[in-house]
Amino acid sequence: MNDRAGRRRARRLAIGTAVVLALAGMNGPWLYRFGTAKYHQYQINKPEYKAANGKWEIVQFPKEYRQNTIHAALLRTGKVLLVAGSGNNQDNFDAKRFDTRIWDPVNGTIKKVPTPSDLFCTGHTQLANGNLLIAGGTKRYEKLKGDVTKAGGLMIVHNENPDKPITLPAGTTFTGKEGGKTFVSKDPVVVERATKVFDKKTGKFLRNDPGLGRIYVEAQKSGRKYETGTQDNYRIHGLTGADARNTYGIAQKLALDKKDFQGIRDAFEFDPVAEKYIKVDPMKEARWYPTLTTLGDGRILSVSGLDDIGQLVPGKNEVFDPKTRKWTYTPKIRQFPTYPALFLMQNGKIFYSGSNAGYGPDNVGRDPGIWDVASNRFTKIPGLSDAKEMETSGTVLLPPAQDEKFMVIGGGGVGESAQSSNRTRIVDLKADSPRFVDGPALEKGTRYPQASILPDDSVLVSGGSEDYRGRGNSNILQARLYHPDTNTFESVADPLVGRNYHSGSLLLPDGRVMFFGSDSLYGDAANTKPGVFEQRIEIYTPPYLYRDSRPSLSGGPQTIARGASGTFTSPQASVIKKVRLMRPSASTHVTDVDQRSVEMKFTVSGDKVKVTMPGNKNLVQSGWYMLFVDDDQGTPSKAQWVRVP
Repeated sequence: MNDRAGRRRARRLAIGTAVVLALAGMNGPWLYRFGTAKYHQYQINKPEYKAANGKWEIVQFPKEYRQNTIHAALLRTGKVLLVAGSGNNQDNFDAKRFDTRIWDPVNGTIKKVPTPSDLFCTGHTQLANGNLLIAGGTKRYEKLKGDVTKAGGLMIVHNENPDKPITLPAGTTFTGKEGGKTFVSKDPVVVERATKVFDKKTGKFLRNDPGLGRIYVEAQKSGRKYETGTQDNYRIHGLTGADARNTYGIAQKLALDKKDFQGIRDAFEFDPVAEKYIKVDPMKEARWYPTLTTLGDGRILSVSGLDDIGQLVPGKNEVFDPKTRKWTYTPKIRQFPTYPALFLMQNGKIFYSGSNAGYGPDNVGRDPGIWDVASNRFTKIPGLSDAKEMETSGTVLLPPAQDEKFMVIGGGGVGESAQSSNRTRIVDLKADSPRFVDGPALEKGTRYPQASILPDDSVLVSGGSEDYRGRGNSNILQARLYHPDTNTFESVADPLVGRNYHSGSLLLPDGRVMFFGSDSLYGDAANTKPGVFEQRIEIYTPPYLYRDSRPSLSGGPQTIARGASGTFTSPQASVIKKVRLMRPSASTHVTDVDQRSVEMKFTVSGDKVKVTMPGNKNLVQSGWYMLFVDDDQGTPSKAQWVRVP
């Protein structure tokens, strides 16, 4: 325990004891009339309490501006982009009501923005030009087993012709050779030509490996009698000659089972100055629940998601080039569950923590490790506790980013499991042989925890639920500050609003933290009433903003190249102890791979603070950052926006 944390704990205990003793000295009827709720409000609003614990406040938008916020990103203008798309609402989806809001937390203004596609469960990341890249979303809502009326599922189309691909239009019919049942495709599909395989030693032709295409098919009529129970080969109607001989379908059971969400290929840049979406080249693969991770050269890696037939994308990852605004496949295939937590390391490789937000087999792509995208080599990292409870866990790059230590927080079993973990796990990627070790435990098993890095190097961990989507009123109204220097949690003020699935948090430029969303499955402990989406925003003001004063920062360049320096003015320069460069968040589904806090070297002369940008492009990707300075009490300034070219 460091001295500062110890003093704060002792001070908080003294405050609480003094208040209790004072009230105990009053008569019983007064205490009864005062009431528990009023007493609580009295206590948490005392200046001493806020200075030790911070304070939570609810922001309630006017009714016409409320939405089911699923995604949020801090823009370089200081405003917050709030994206709902259809907001997990089938009626909105059917009516093509897709929502986006821009909220200015300084002025309190809210603006509606036209939303071109259903960006519900999309992926996003900050670009070097200050725009936000958004890719993927929803093509079709899931259908639960009882709601499915037509048998259907995945058809794999094979093309054994090595000379040309073949295109099958939407509405193509397939008839089983054994079962005789007919199914119809819902979309067009291009099936690549077959690959000729030769013996490597003799050069002798061995075979043609067929090109494959994936397509969703559905029975022509409703009813259980149109289901199939086993795999079958399918003849494709409308083909003749060589095409008919070379092209066929193979499908496993086509049934009335639940049909998962389907993704879209659409991609956009959001311009924070013009405050509008700009359409760019669509992805090669449709994706619902993808992760976008910025690489050191400024390109964007897009990984995983459910495709346009509701299947986990089969490891076909791709990269967006902001210069051409086009996508290309990575050379190798690697599959992950949806919304995998993928972070760029200082050596250019990708760290996968094992955290994910669901969807995908429990035995595919679940192991944490280090991924070399170019070679596709994957090195597993051992030691992960509660390894089978990593779904809906959170992962954060602990400050400062140069240390390359990550914390994995909580998590639960695969799918709708009631299992949850109270573990935190820490891995030092700079160690000779990286290995997970347990950090301080959480009080409760926690799915969907939110973690935001603060400019004083602490990490705010808040919310979540003990059960899947808050079942059984299991939301956790607790917040903790994690201190990396002492590897300890410190209890702070409790949030006012429960947050589970479809929630998130992000650091604001003034040092406060914004929380959004929550999508409980049920609204009561008995799990009998449907849940209501949480539309209120909540702001946490950390204890450091209730001190007597804070440093200020002004002037200085708006652009600082890697390896270069810039000089700012601060009347408190003599007491500045830290300078941090913080990447703005893009948060959704317990996934925020953008946020990081980079230590900046600095010198002080009079009222001038000269800061030096690190030179590693994998540590500091090109883009816009918040620059904070901290004084000798750990109090941060308001941020200055700085661009790294």
